[in-house]
Amino acid sequence: MQTHRWLRPAGLLSLLALGLSGCEFAGPQSIFDTAGPIAEAQRDLFVWSYQLSWIVVIGVFGVMGYVIWRFRQRKGSDAIPKQFHGNTALEIWLTIIPVIIVIAVAVPTVRTIFATETRVVPDEDAVIVNVTGYQWWWRFEYPELGIVTANELVIPTDRQVVVNLDSADVLHSFWVPRLAGKRDMIPNQNNQLHFTADEPGEYYGQCAELCLGAHAYMKFRVIATDDAEFDAWATSFQEAADRTVQADPQIQQGEALFATKGCATCHTIDGYRDDVRVGTPDFPNLTNFGLRNTIAAAVVDNTQANLEQWLRDPQSIKPGNRMPAVWDTNDPNADEEIAAVAAYLRSLGVEPATQTQASIGANHGDR
Repeated sequence: MQTHRWLRPAGLLSLLALGLSGCEFAGPQSIFDTAGPIAEAQRDLFVWSYQLSWIVVIGVFGVMGYVIWRFRQRKGSDAIPKQFHGNTALEIWLTIIPVIIVIAVAVPTVRTIFATETRVVPDEDAVIVNVTGYQWWWRFEYPELGIVTANELVIPTDRQVVVNLDSADVLHSFWVPRLAGKRDMIPNQNNQLHFTADEPGEYYGQCAELCLGAHAYMKFRVIATDDAEFDAWATSFQEAADRTVQADPQIQQGEALFATKGCATCHTIDGYRDDVRVGTPDFPNLTNFGLRNTIAAAVVDNTQANLEQWLRDPQSIKPGNRMPAVWDTNDPNADEEIAAVAAYLRSLGVEPATQTQASIGANHGDR
């Protein structure tokens, strides 16, 4: 009996320890490992509110424990504890303390909301990006730079980034935990979010609003670089129309197959041959695809093997996406042609000497 008396508390403590051990405070999507002033302000507000909540927890459970112990039924006694009411001093304190706690939470909350949630007039050197959410990929347009890309948002560090958020279909939510909080993307409602990255790096983002189908795979990356790298990246897009296809037989075969297999019907590549119809804004723009780190809306790394598998069987990488399988499973030329198209796509924006290292993210088509 004595063993069983301690079994339940020990089990509860073990469950609590297990729960806490699953907490991640420094992961790629941790709100505690901040990398920008907006995320830092939101984290500080959370921590402050959490600390204040302990006053409530300790107070409530302390009083409850005291009452349970002080007024417990004693053996052999059926006496009712002394009843009292109308204790003015007690009632005043029970009113004042909650009011103080509410004020202590409300004031910094309102201040943080106004500092981080309101629409802003962009700084003179701010980077403005129009972000559109699709099922299940992201379109990034830099209107002042004339750049359209997908699934990887490249930004300079220490400069304000203002994103105008819209949805092409259902509700989505833009969230980069280490840079800023969530913001809903609603069709025809231009919501806005602004943030700054303190240091270069790759920051994980995702859709935080259930949007059916491949929602769990609707990811993206924010790539923060210094000004020089960002300018070079932007220039590579602005000069894309003047770039020629690399003089490699496999890459040139892939370019031809990109047209004949119907890829160009959906996907745009800036500077693509004038004699071939280009795609539409409702599918990912593949300009400079070789500079991306990831494919399939940041589900897997942009490697030759992953891209070939994506082209061969998109559902095996991203279940529920709308990218069609172009090659039949019994097509004898499938392996050769898929490898050629993959090589062509990975060559876009990449110098020949560095193509094998290409990796600087990708539905209706999802790439």
